[in-house]
Amino acid sequence: MALVAKRELVCFFLMMMIMAFSGACMAATYNVGDSAGWTIQIPVDYTKWSSTNNFHVGDKIVFTYNKQFHNVLQVTHQNFQSCNETSPIASYTSGSDSITLKSPGNFYYLCGVPGHCQAGQKVPIKVIRASASPSLAPSESALSGSPSAFIAPSPSPSSAPIIQSSKFWLAVTALAFYLIG
Repeated sequence: MALVAKRELVCFFLMMMIMAFSGACMAATYNVGDSAGWTIQIPVDYTKWSSTNNFHVGDKIVFTYNKQFHNVLQVTHQNFQSCNETSPIASYTSGSDSITLKSPGNFYYLCGVPGHCQAGQKVPIKVIRASASPSLAPSESALSGSPSAFIAPSPSPSSAPIIQSSKFWLAVTALAFYLIG
């Protein structure tokens, strides 16, 4: 009887641990331009929008637009700066393009319809490595007084699960064996 109670307690504890750390194992989904979407009809400062979000490896960015009037092209930094859409790295035309950010670095997107990029329909995305730890504690840059540390966080993005660290699961398994036996 005591063994059953101990197992139930271990199961309860493990479930609580998983729920507590599940936020650290989530990838976010960002809608480019938030509710305005990917457009030139509603003025959106896409560079400002991008700078208020923290993009990590595994996150998704979603471009939502009317495919009759817009598209999304991934381009080089040089082509981004000059609004040159002639040789894109990738091209998206569905009207609801979900792009998974697979590696750290700077990525550049623009609308290839003539005049749209010049009107501001372009967005730089800076991707940093995914972190397996929760971001509840202040970062080192926040403690050092870096100006970028004081940017207000954007509203919480929607999330989809992604496992980012096998060390977490190894620790949970080891704890379970310790508590059971």
